Amino acid sequence: MIDNNNISNSIHGSRSNTERVITEDEYECLYAPEKQDRQQVPVFKQNLYDKNAQKHWDQFYKRNTNNFFKDRHWTLREFNIDLNEKMKLFEIGCGVGNFLFPLLNELPNLSIYACDFSSTAIDLLRQNPNYDQQRIQSFVYDLTDETEIPIEENSIDICSMIFVLSAIHPDKMSCVLKKIAKVLKPGGYLLFRDYGLYDHAMFRFARQRQHKLSENFYVRQDGTRAYFFSIEYLTNLLNESQFNTDELSYVFKETVNVKEEICVPRVFIQGKFQKK
Repeated sequence: MIDNNNISNSIHGSRSNTERVITEDEYECLYAPEKQDRQQVPVFKQNLYDKNAQKHWDQFYKRNTNNFFKDRHWTLREFNIDLNEKMKLFEIGCGVGNFLFPLLNELPNLSIYACDFSSTAIDLLRQNPNYDQQRIQSFVYDLTDETEIPIEENSIDICSMIFVLSAIHPDKMSCVLKKIAKVLKPGGYLLFRDYGLYDHAMFRFARQRQHKLSENFYVRQDGTRAYFFSIEYLTNLLNESQFNTDELSYVFKETVNVKEEICVPRVFIQGKFQKK
């Protein structure tokens, strides 16, 4: 439930530390036993989605190139962090640079390491006319494999994961976060934003046949996946992965679909975590 006393305004919506209130119909959509079999993806298909995860993201970027996501100019305001001094930032899941290029423009002393699962995304990133080899080191990297991140341990001031962890299988999330903690300096920060529990997209997936992989974890039509985080789950996950929670809240906003004349509730989760 949302307690109005715990809501504050944000550039990208209102914030709260309590979950969105859902209707009885929404509850039935997610949890009614008779709907579970219809929603569930067969195990053999789940294994294929996991095996082909990189392929699906490559196809996503080949279809959409650099036109899908808007540049994110809100980073400094939303995370309330001082990046004016000379710092190293590691962006995990950089895509085509919607997060890093605005930061480079605002912060002349910032240097960035950037990785992505998709080789197509990295190619598009490097083709951007604003790509500066003196300030950006980009590489293809699978966070879920057994190799270590090719960055010196304890060398990064800030890491960012913006709509990245949700695409990873829940069983692998803790291992991924521990690898990230290794490259952060002691006291360094992880900036995080992703899909929150009871986001509109979660109900859209639940109403479709065979889109549920596991609890709060769904697959899109294109084969990419999305996990919807609760504050409790994320707090525990980060705590066991060598991070303390500095800030964490749900972000509530509404998206208007002009064509269909509907307004839908969006729920994101945003946090700032400090390496222990």
